[in-house]
Amino acid sequence: MREPRFLQLHDLAAEPLVAEAVAGLSASAARASSKFFYDALGSRLFDAITELDEYYPTRTEAAILAQHGGAIAAAARASTGPHATLVDLGAGNCAKAARLFGPLAPARYVAVDISVDFLREALTALQGQHEAIDMVGVGLDFSTRLALPAGVLEGPALVFYPGSSIGNFNAEEALRLLRECHALAAGGGLLIGVDRVKPDALLNAAYDDPLGVTAAFNLNLLRHLNRLIGSDFDPRQWRHVGQFNRAASRIEMHLEARGPLTVRWPGGERRFAADEHIHTENSYKWDPADFEALLRQAGFARVQGWTDAQGWFSVMLAS
Repeated sequence: MREPRFLQLHDLAAEPLVAEAVAGLSASAARASSKFFYDALGSRLFDAITELDEYYPTRTEAAILAQHGGAIAAAARASTGPHATLVDLGAGNCAKAARLFGPLAPARYVAVDISVDFLREALTALQGQHEAIDMVGVGLDFSTRLALPAGVLEGPALVFYPGSSIGNFNAEEALRLLRECHALAAGGGLLIGVDRVKPDALLNAAYDDPLGVTAAFNLNLLRHLNRLIGSDFDPRQWRHVGQFNRAASRIEMHLEARGPLTVRWPGGERRFAADEHIHTENSYKWDPADFEALLRQAGFARVQGWTDAQGWFSVMLAS
């Protein structure tokens, strides 16, 4: 029986990561990178978020791919050739990419996520269902740099970045990542999900659901920091805030102190006033024409797009 290979290129407890977390908490306006959401529990909580009625991106993107899958696959194969490598960025449970196996028929599937441990179970089960596809799991923090070791890719690739995760990056950061996707594709293409600007009420509900699943996801970041840097956050002392900043065209997620408190970690501490925030995530919403211009600036020559009937979300293929 064929088995997937696993490469952990990113040390989740490395000193630079600890230093990054401490620097964010020590900044004049405290912040924590959204990468700290994704320990094992955080990854599972995000999977739960995608099942919520209010969280439209996952099901809307899936519907676009289902409706236009044949045309998208044909356009992708025109760029990559048949049986290319499919590179899945932020693969999570691998379910989104698995739906493309039929129309794309990739020879190799490379699942990239910040932690191989979360990928291991999903990718092993997936390999059992698709014996003909060579599978590789890669633990990599591509928020700082996207590059894979020699031998993982052979020839043109289709880079798949679904779920509007590109929205976690501002325009400058997104351009850097898209240029790295262009280099990784090596003459192939990029298939990417992009969330669009829409009414505030719809966006706010998607990031602050009444069941509190998104709140749990945000608060779990504090538990992750406790393990990573040895801090003493008590999640009960914080509340989740998620709202659309229309001027910046982005959802902002914060953790807000319920009262004055002090958080300590080895070698440091931070005093928080009541209602003071830790900024944990941005999710930028794009006008399709502006995002297409960004793709062309990153080096892609041809961009095709598909959307849903309501115009809420875009799936773009950049070749």
